[in-house]
Amino acid sequence: MTVAYPIARAWLSTGGTGAQNYDEFADDAEITDIIAANPSSALAVEMPHRAPESVGKPFRDCLPDAVARLRAAKDDGHYAPAADVVVLYRITAPDGARAYGLWCMVATDQISTSADEPGAVIRNEDVFIEKVRERVALAEATKHLLSPVLLLQTAHGEALHAALAQAVADAGAPAVADTDPAGRTHEIWAVGAGTTRDRLLTLAGGGELVVADGNHRSLAAQTAGYPRFLAVVTTPESVAIQPYNRLVSELPEALDGLDREPLTVPADVPAAGGRVHLHTREGAWSVTLPKVAEAGVVENLDHALVERRLFAETLGLEPGDKRITYVGGDYPAAWLRGEVDAGRAELAVLIAPVTVDDFVAVNLARQKMPRKSTWFTPKARAGLVVAELD
Repeated sequence: MTVAYPIARAWLSTGGTGAQNYDEFADDAEITDIIAANPSSALAVEMPHRAPESVGKPFRDCLPDAVARLRAAKDDGHYAPAADVVVLYRITAPDGARAYGLWCMVATDQISTSADEPGAVIRNEDVFIEKVRERVALAEATKHLLSPVLLLQTAHGEALHAALAQAVADAGAPAVADTDPAGRTHEIWAVGAGTTRDRLLTLAGGGELVVADGNHRSLAAQTAGYPRFLAVVTTPESVAIQPYNRLVSELPEALDGLDREPLTVPADVPAAGGRVHLHTREGAWSVTLPKVAEAGVVENLDHALVERRLFAETLGLEPGDKRITYVGGDYPAAWLRGEVDAGRAELAVLIAPVTVDDFVAVNLARQKMPRKSTWFTPKARAGLVVAELD
């Protein structure tokens, strides 16, 4: 049995449409700059309210612009149609390291969010509901899915990795190659009906799949009632987890009462869990946040303790407060310190990354990770493969 299926009506990029996903940015101005430099970027469709001419307008008021931009990209030849396919995906880093994945559709009714809810697709983080509503509105307006959910195959990872590598080696020239800001090359190949496609779908969709990136997008598919959602199924060998840090633009309360020790070196991402590093313009500290004896493993992860002990109890901030910016691992510690030193933020919170093994173990136990606690790399690139909704 498999929960992965071909893409019935796919549009494959011919170049110029690839983009970082809409939620990979610490500063919305970066999105505006990318759209200004490349109006054909998938970001121009996914984030229409961040286009230069639309900054300041509500997201929903800009949806007609998103529809028009996607239509124009197709008319201009930036996408080529394909039917009933899966799509091989290879990402090559500057150092030669390679990651593999399979673009396909996955059954929405297989999404599970707790131990009591059956399903092979495990969604693992709390979400911000307004972001989900925006993803639903975009899909309803454009009738397309532009950005995939990244799923980690936990049962057949090694076999899938080998099968994808072999299929790519046999596939010839890619349909398109796209380079991301980190210098990684993203390549895709369409695979039509046949034994190769069927074997890849069996490996990709057999066993349990963990949402590595795209909790909001997967919930949006459920909310909209779509029977399947666009996904890239990847392997544990292909990914790593980088830090997921925080910036706070304003401190409503003082950082009093914390178990903190002054740092004699610049605040950086801790080498291991158990302590977090804080950076302000007044100084930098290593902080131990008290654990809750009666709580489980997840509640005592560093990201959960930051959310509860630092933000809620010390600063009086809810996780969704607009004064908190969640900053993924593509931004180094020096960048966060620079934002504070320049006066654009008051506090940088640096947190050790979760390990892949711990992440998989928590998810297979059907427990939920804290918000914004895992920044997987490399991420699947939006706009390379688009699924048209029936």
